[in-house]
Amino acid sequence: MHEEKMYNQEETLHNITAVSGLYENWFLDYASYVILERAVPAIEDGLKPVQRRILHAMKEMDDGRFNKVANIIGQSMQYHPHGDASIGEAIVNLGQKNLLIETQGNWGDIRTGDEAAAPRYIEARLSKFALEVAFNPKTTTWQLSYDSRKYEPLTLPMKFPLLLAQGVEGIAVGLSTRILPHNFCEIIDAAIAYLKNKPFELYPDFPTGGMIDVSQYQDGKRGGRVKIRVHIEERDKKTLIIRDVPYGVTTTQLIDSIIKANDAGKIKIKKVIDNTAKDVEIEVQLAPGVDTEMTIDALYAFTDCEISISPNACVIINDKPHFVSISDILKYNVDHTGSLLQKELEIKLQELEAEWHFASLEKIFIEKRIYREIEKAESWEQVLSEIRQGLQPYLHLLHRPVTDEDIVKLTEIKIKRISKYDIQKAEENILHIEQQMQETRYNLDHLTEYTIRYFENLKKKYGKGRERLTEIRVFDTIQATAVAMANTKLYMQREEGFIGTSLKKDEYVCDCSDLDQIIVFRKDGIMLVTRVSDKAFVGRQIMHAGVFHKDDKTIYHMIYTDLESGITYAKRFQVGGITLNKEYALGKSQRTRVHYFSANPNGETEIVQITLSPSCAARKKVFEFNFADLDVKGRSAQGNQVTRYPVKLVKLKEKTAGVVQAEDRWYDPEIGRLNTEGRGQYLGSFYPDEKILIIYQNGSYELNDVALTHRYDPTTVMWIEKFDPAKLITAIYYDGEKQSCFAKRFHIETQSEDTVFNFIREHADSRLLLVSTEPEPVAVMVTGKKRSEARQEIISLRDIPVTGWKAVGTRLCSGMPASIAWQSALGKNEQTASLF
Repeated sequence: MHEEKMYNQEETLHNITAVSGLYENWFLDYASYVILERAVPAIEDGLKPVQRRILHAMKEMDDGRFNKVANIIGQSMQYHPHGDASIGEAIVNLGQKNLLIETQGNWGDIRTGDEAAAPRYIEARLSKFALEVAFNPKTTTWQLSYDSRKYEPLTLPMKFPLLLAQGVEGIAVGLSTRILPHNFCEIIDAAIAYLKNKPFELYPDFPTGGMIDVSQYQDGKRGGRVKIRVHIEERDKKTLIIRDVPYGVTTTQLIDSIIKANDAGKIKIKKVIDNTAKDVEIEVQLAPGVDTEMTIDALYAFTDCEISISPNACVIINDKPHFVSISDILKYNVDHTGSLLQKELEIKLQELEAEWHFASLEKIFIEKRIYREIEKAESWEQVLSEIRQGLQPYLHLLHRPVTDEDIVKLTEIKIKRISKYDIQKAEENILHIEQQMQETRYNLDHLTEYTIRYFENLKKKYGKGRERLTEIRVFDTIQATAVAMANTKLYMQREEGFIGTSLKKDEYVCDCSDLDQIIVFRKDGIMLVTRVSDKAFVGRQIMHAGVFHKDDKTIYHMIYTDLESGITYAKRFQVGGITLNKEYALGKSQRTRVHYFSANPNGETEIVQITLSPSCAARKKVFEFNFADLDVKGRSAQGNQVTRYPVKLVKLKEKTAGVVQAEDRWYDPEIGRLNTEGRGQYLGSFYPDEKILIIYQNGSYELNDVALTHRYDPTTVMWIEKFDPAKLITAIYYDGEKQSCFAKRFHIETQSEDTVFNFIREHADSRLLLVSTEPEPVAVMVTGKKRSEARQEIISLRDIPVTGWKAVGTRLCSGMPASIAWQSALGKNEQTASLF
């Protein structure tokens, strides 16, 4: 008895599972469920389970008419184990993508964030596209629903890379997925290119429009990134207009971010007005005296006018999450589409063979009058036997043996059908079936070509109106510190060594923004750079402090004594690159005393008077020193020796004007900005009063200075170069009003900056074809409406008379030329206009 009791206790202990083990198993089960059944889409059809169940329910309800979304929700709840709210939200999300579901009623607006109306008020039905690509019960794998009452598709037989077209976002346990939407037509083009073994590229396209920089997209893999910007137009010098919103941002969120940046002092605006109706229009009214181009840069830097999105393509493959690339998804889906098309063709061939078999059997049965043999049969078995014996001589005409089921079907043929049977029509029908079988076999043998035709047909039927909305551009990098408004004031306590924005009772230094960096020079010869803060200790006895910029051209003058050797040095230097909050020794050794220090933003030079100690042995105790005699070096240079005697005093005697140097400028046609880093087209070396000439495709020009804040639309700039008033402008253009092509030569007579002047007639069809500043340009023009009528003409434009910039010019031909180009390449601004 005692032994039996001990045995039962041991068995009980053996069956006990620790609580930690239970939690581990439960958590893994829960995590797997969330990943597989809620958050992450399957790669086969690109759908999450709730979306798949909604589409299946809608297919069951489909009769060509719209259904109330409330009814669709009720139908979907037969398959989905969650509440109506999650189903309704998923339906609205699908409907707003405007691909699988046709909508009716107020379905909300993803641009403004307006929600859809209640499910009882809005209606939906499957689109023709969805019916064509997403459903085929013959190729669908089915599974029991959650309550085992019905069957639902394991995945829909999707014959299109839906996942790339719609995009998806989902957060699961321990992982997330984010696949951006891509352009419908470009997906099809990429699919066809893949089937033809050609290279392809796919980039996101958003229903909200805007601009996108895909230089770091990395094919949608983890670690990639895209930048999205809105289009900002300058209506006038006081008003900016925003025409779209970034993907995932509403107009309300965008306006809030602008107001927040204004409140923080990053930008200065007067008012923001939301005029959004059919199209997005946000009006930003600027404060007086604010530069529009600087404000545009600031809007991109400090507001949601520019956002960054990191894609993360995670999909379910074979019941496991995988991180893949966009190209991998496309290739998988295209191969999957090919396999589904192959299954459909194989099923169709089987059905055609069965149809041909029975049609041939029926023809033999009626034409050879075998049906008469069953009149004398006395039993069902005898009927079947008589028919089988009657068919025996003709079995070699069939492709497969005759089964009992075939014979039973023959007995079901009605007398009326036999009496009206037309042998000729029957033979035509069999011939038609044979043709279909031959075509199906050909398609199976040439499956790749068949798949290509399938995708081409999809684009032809559904591609219209699905052109790219998001413009692909390369964005310029905007330094936040360069465009931040000076929204605060900087103060310092020289002797105590504190600097910051909260020391308002102490010495004022300058205006700055809270993003700026501050450079500090101390009397002990130490320099450091730190960020703006309320109050920071930078070291006692500050000699100079100011805002520091990385590309600062400021030249610093310093006279100091090296306390270890007693020698006094003078140096003229620039700072260059630095590490924040690191102390740099500017003297020969760590023990230094500075007698004189100055900062010269424009490279000014100075003459100082140096007074030596009266007790020193020097004959001349007062003398002058000219900093112009020194070369500008780096901060680590020790400088030139001034004297070996002790210095009592150094004071400024004379300051000369700085020498203004010309600066090189380049134009980057990808981003439409000027730069000093050598990117793009070299424009030349510019002094402050020199300008650039910009000629636009609409036949207008303007003169601008070379400030790096200017921005130009690369798609509209036709010619850009350093302005030389002596140069002649040669332009060839089409006049829409006179419907003729003209050439004109003129000088730039207007000198107003930032003002656009039209030098061709303003008409909807007018168009600038070619422009040049070459002294003797020669054009090659081809006329004729058809290629067979084409006639080439060489036109020397040096004989065209020089007129005013408003003149019409000399007529070259009637109508638009077929093509026109400069005879020789003009290098940086080569142009060709062609209409063939």
